[in-house]
Amino acid sequence: MAATAPSTLLDLLATGRDGDPAVLAPDRPPLCFAGLRALVREVAGALRARGIGPEDRVAIVLPNGPEAATSFLTVACAAATAPLNPAYREEELDFYLEDLKAKAVLVTAEERGPAVTVAERRGLQLLRLLVPAGAEAGRFSLGAAQPTDATPAPEATALLLHTSGTTSRPKLVPLSHANLAASARHIGTALALSPADRCLNIMPLFHIHGLVAAVLSSLAAGGSVFCTPGFNALRFFSWLEEAQPSWYTAVPTMHQAILARAERNPEILARTRLRLIRSSSASLPPQVMRALEEVFGCPVIESYGMTEASHQMTSNPLPPRPRKPGSVGVPAGPLVRIADPSAPVLLEGDVEGEVVISGPNVTRGYEANPEANAKSFFEAEGRRWFRTGDQGRFDADGYLRITGRLKEIINRGGEKVSPLEVDEVLMDHPAVAQCVTFAIPHEKLGEEVGAAVVLREGTSASEQEIRAFAATRLADFKVPRKIVILAEIPKGATGKLQRIGLAQRLGLA
Repeated sequence: MAATAPSTLLDLLATGRDGDPAVLAPDRPPLCFAGLRALVREVAGALRARGIGPEDRVAIVLPNGPEAATSFLTVACAAATAPLNPAYREEELDFYLEDLKAKAVLVTAEERGPAVTVAERRGLQLLRLLVPAGAEAGRFSLGAAQPTDATPAPEATALLLHTSGTTSRPKLVPLSHANLAASARHIGTALALSPADRCLNIMPLFHIHGLVAAVLSSLAAGGSVFCTPGFNALRFFSWLEEAQPSWYTAVPTMHQAILARAERNPEILARTRLRLIRSSSASLPPQVMRALEEVFGCPVIESYGMTEASHQMTSNPLPPRPRKPGSVGVPAGPLVRIADPSAPVLLEGDVEGEVVISGPNVTRGYEANPEANAKSFFEAEGRRWFRTGDQGRFDADGYLRITGRLKEIINRGGEKVSPLEVDEVLMDHPAVAQCVTFAIPHEKLGEEVGAAVVLREGTSASEQEIRAFAATRLADFKVPRKIVILAEIPKGATGKLQRIGLAQRLGLA
């Protein structure tokens, strides 16, 4: 890494030209880089005036939009941020605010919901974000105060996020300025981002994907980000026309919803000039990748990321290098290796095992959780490696293919079934628009294979027909014994399909 490379968020924000747009939003004038840098000083002054220092933690509970982006950027330069899902219930907010040891909670001026209730009950400072009439996108005030220079250190914590717990307590991941700056640079390099690029952000800004892949990587390259109120397939194409982006990034379920609306917007598509589309945070079915490229006429770049890596680990390359459907590409930032999942030993050659990473974007470790750290990190070849929990293998060209989450691999009487493999086959059925394969508890086998599917509009297929189709392509033990046809598959807060616990949610356990 070059000695002059940016190492804090403040350094990243210094890369843009003063008058160039940095943050945009529907029906708002743009906020330029000079305005964003001035906002950093204003917010730093307001926080210091309230006794909030660099080590203090500020929870951000805001709806998606430009202020969610700029509050993260500006507060993180003066304190540690923790963006939380504004849809959390009171009990959830109570848990997260306690676990974070938050000193303050940032909400909108009008907020009267659970975040305010919990903050007041806990005696936390309530910071109300005021948006002046006619303000540029992302411009806000925390009240009158003398602007102050923010001076974050590279090793200081900038962002705290909880892992999405399934059956156990969520783990708290601290990410430093250096971690985030490294990841933003990695993404910018992988996508060849420049000041000419603009990202249309539809990802939630309480999630690492939106915060780093959309917002930070764009600004680090001197480009801009257009912040929507959140994903809405019905409004996507009007935002596409207003924003005139060069790219957007999303999870696979969002891409599928966009494809379903594409044929109704041929005029906007004809005027759209996307340079690329990025997909991350879950496996992109090859069928969806091909359809996106055909509809939008640009390359789809599938990447692989997770919170503990400040998002990106690998990425498919831009043309003229090949993109491989079903692969998450080549290492794009950190070192990526395969290890023995039963022992912390790095493996060589064409082998399947646990994906492990090491690099400047990787968290120093879970907070106050020595047991999780002992399980998740190990030393080898003079480096500290993080165990991702994903199973995969490299092909002869150095492209990584994820074959499943180790915890999601279905163990059917000793036979191991990769849900991703079954997904890929089911997605080839002409009537299947979306699917997710998952484990169903079984008295004798331990686990049985199940699948939930959504049918394409105007098509029909029975469970028996889909099973018969799968049986022509899969070994018998991999064919789902139960297929549930749904109008919509339950998703997590970030739009990802969740395999673990789906059997219980669908009443099949």
